[in-house]
Amino acid sequence: MIDLKHFRENPEKYKQACINKRIKFDVDAFLVLDKKYRELSLESEEFSNRKNTLNKKLGKSTEEERESILKELRNLPAMSVEKIAELTTTKLEWQELQLLIPSIPSEESPVGKDDSENTEFSKWSEPTKFDFKVKDHVELSKNLSLFDIERGVKIAGARNYFLTGMGALLHHAIMNMAIDFVTGRGFTLMDTPHIVNYDAMTGTGYFPGGEEMSYHLDKRDDNSYLIGTSEVPLVSFHSKESFKDENLPIKYAGYSPCYRREAGSYGKDTHGLYRVHQFYKVEQVIDCRPDIEVSKMHHAELLKNAEDLVQALELPYRVVKVCT
Repeated sequence: MIDLKHFRENPEKYKQACINKRIKFDVDAFLVLDKKYRELSLESEEFSNRKNTLNKKLGKSTEEERESILKELRNLPAMSVEKIAELTTTKLEWQELQLLIPSIPSEESPVGKDDSENTEFSKWSEPTKFDFKVKDHVELSKNLSLFDIERGVKIAGARNYFLTGMGALLHHAIMNMAIDFVTGRGFTLMDTPHIVNYDAMTGTGYFPGGEEMSYHLDKRDDNSYLIGTSEVPLVSFHSKESFKDENLPIKYAGYSPCYRREAGSYGKDTHGLYRVHQFYKVEQVIDCRPDIEVSKMHHAELLKNAEDLVQALELPYRVVKVCT
């Protein structure tokens, strides 16, 4: 969530963030709403504080003082029913809208409209050139019986599959390799819940905005969602807790299945095991001091771990800077 003090002091930076990220958000309108909410809250707080003070005095008062305090309590100007209703609706709108404020992108992020304007940061190795036709993963699977898409679709619908035989064993081998790799670098392994509540989804920034991509359980479990990444329960693990600097950073490796509806991706990456509804992942999460330079340092560590793992598999790759 955005630091509203920073937002109030730097509205132009947030207006530029909206432009760069192509996000429709009325900064000026929110500032007006924010001012209104704070004024109504202050009025309500002042009334509550005065009432509490008088009630405390009443409990310790003498007989002579009692009537005077009771009279003041009776004459205390309470907020009208209309004002209380206005505060309630204003607070709700204020809470919902602040979740839509875009963060200010790093100055290093290239300004761009979509992934075609990402910029290459670095690359490692080059794909091997063969003098024969290279088979894709679907063709290889049919030859080696690694997975079965047709039967996955038959029982679960599009974008579902079975990993079979050596394909399933290969999958577990790669997951175990990744787990051994990150735990060997000081990350604590966490096998996380697959179902989380709405607060966990909003607290990690997936809601609002990501509802269409998430699996929402039915009305019996209306506040429950299947995770699209173990990042959600991992980042939520220490919610509402505080830490001293000397106890940071805390490093976790999350292992879990990930569930994604892939809503709006009709016709995209339909060949093979891309954009599927269920897959497994090993996720890295670091809780650190909220400082940009410290954050950059740990981000570089996370990126290096990812690169070292892919290099160990001898797979050529590119690192790109994602545009705004």
